[in-house]
Amino acid sequence: MSFRTTLAAVLIVVLNLAAMLPERVLAGASGPLPRFVSLRADKVNMRTGPGRRYPVSWVYLRRGLPVEVIGEYELWRKVRDADGDEGWIYRNLLSGKRTAMIVGGTAIARDGPGEGFPAVFRAEAGVIGVLRECRARWCLLEVDDREGWIRRDRLFGVREGEVFG
Repeated sequence: MSFRTTLAAVLIVVLNLAAMLPERVLAGASGPLPRFVSLRADKVNMRTGPGRRYPVSWVYLRRGLPVEVIGEYELWRKVRDADGDEGWIYRNLLSGKRTAMIVGGTAIARDGPGEGFPAVFRAEAGVIGVLRECRARWCLLEVDDREGWIRRDRLFGVREGEVFG
């Protein structure tokens, strides 16, 4: 077999393997989908498509707000917010820092991961904190230098069954 024939065969194998890769991998994906990230800046535009030529659908004015990345295209990330609104945000405006937002009214933060632990503080819906750890049903959330365990179902910013920390 000549060098040219061998090179052609290797090239065909590589191209066939590349064709089998998911589109997001070929576009330079930055992680598994879906995943949670947070807003890196105080002002972030969400657009109707992946590019500056697309109109702005929302303007977020809250650094640290958690959003769920559900798609990727080049340097743009398709995200979903806590209200279910979807759009595209430039990737440099997103941070890998894990945050969560209280949903569904006032939540009680406890001294340990369970109802039997004493309350350490209360947080109203919309309060954002840094996720430190998540177990089966509880997550440790830091809000203004205070930490407490909050039921997972009271948080937007963590997937069901996700365990870390």
